[in-house]
Amino acid sequence: MIFPTPSGTAPFALSILDNASTGVGHTVGETFSDIIELAKLAERRGYHRFWMSEHHAMPGAATSSPQIMVSRLTAETKRIRLGAGGIMLPNHAPLVIAEQFGMLDTLAPGRIDLGLGRAPGTNSPTAAALRRGIDANDNFPQQVVELLGLLADDFPPSHPYRNVHAVPGPWQADENRVPRPATSPDVWVLGSSPYSAQLAGQLGRPYAFALQFGNADVDTAMSLYRENFRPSGVLSEPYSLLSVAALAQDDAAEAERHTASAAMAMLRMFQGKPYALLPPDEVAAYPATPQERNVIDSFLDHYTHGTAAQVADELEQLQNRTGVNEIMLVGLSNTHHDQARSVELIADHYKMSAA
Repeated sequence: MIFPTPSGTAPFALSILDNASTGVGHTVGETFSDIIELAKLAERRGYHRFWMSEHHAMPGAATSSPQIMVSRLTAETKRIRLGAGGIMLPNHAPLVIAEQFGMLDTLAPGRIDLGLGRAPGTNSPTAAALRRGIDANDNFPQQVVELLGLLADDFPPSHPYRNVHAVPGPWQADENRVPRPATSPDVWVLGSSPYSAQLAGQLGRPYAFALQFGNADVDTAMSLYRENFRPSGVLSEPYSLLSVAALAQDDAAEAERHTASAAMAMLRMFQGKPYALLPPDEVAAYPATPQERNVIDSFLDHYTHGTAAQVADELEQLQNRTGVNEIMLVGLSNTHHDQARSVELIADHYKMSAA
C-alpha cells in the first residue's frame, strides 16, 4: 500500500475520478482523447490517483470497461496511480478481474488500484443482462474474498480453487522460477452505505466513500469503518477516501452554470430519460417545472462548485468533519476542457506540482 504525501499546501492528498462524461455534441473518441490529456495534466500537477468508473448503457458515461482505459493510461503516465473506481464485481467473474489487474500491475508495477463496488452501474434491464440473476449483490463479500485469494494465490489446501491461478501473478512467477512480483494491485472497497463500510473494515482494506451520488450518511459510514477495522497484511490502520463532485472555475457564477449540466443530467435519469450532459446554455433555457427546479437545485446545493478558494474551503470543512485521508474530485462539466481548468485551479490554489 502506497500512502500519499499531500502535494503543495493541500492538507490532504488529492485525486481525480473520471466518469468519461461525454457531453451532448461531443464524440466518445473526443472524450477518450481528453481523458488521456487530463490524466497527464493530473500527474504534472501532483494529484495522487486517477481512477475511471464503470457504467453501462449510459451514453453520457462512456467507460463500460475502465480497465481498458487504464491500460492505455499506463503508457501515457509515469508516476500517478491509476485504477478503477470501481469495478462492479457482481458484473464479472473474480478470476477475470484478477487476470486483468494482474496484467495492469505488470504494465505499471506499484501504480494500480482496484476499487470494488457492488452496484450494477446501470439500469435494471441492463443489470439483468450483465448479471443473469437478481441476487448477484448477495454474494459480494464472497466474491471479494475469492478475488483476494486469486490475486495473492493463497487459497488454503482444501479450497476448491486451490489449483486455479490468475496469470500473470505470483503462481506464474514461481512456475517460471523467477522472483514473485514485487507489487500487486491495491484493493479498495467502494460504497456509500454502512454495509460497504463494515466490509472494508472487516477485511482490513482501504475504503472509498462515494459522496457524489447524494446526501448519503458519510459520518456514520466512516465511524463504522473505523470501529470494524481489523489490521491486515496490507493495512495496519484505517485509510479512507471521499469522492466529491466538484468544479472550480475562475468565476463562481460560471462554475454554477457548468455544474447545472450535471444536475440536469441527474434529473433526466430520474425521469427515465438518457443520462446526458447538455450544454450549459441549453440547461439555462430549459423551462423547468417547480418540481424539476427543486431536483436541479437540490443537486446544485449538494455539488461543490465555485472559485478554487470556495471549493477548497468546502473540501477542507468536509475533511475536518469526516477525518478522511484523501479526497477525490469527480468532474461535473459538459466538457473535459472545464474539468481540466478545475484541476489546474485547485492545484494552483494549493501550489501543487509533481515531486
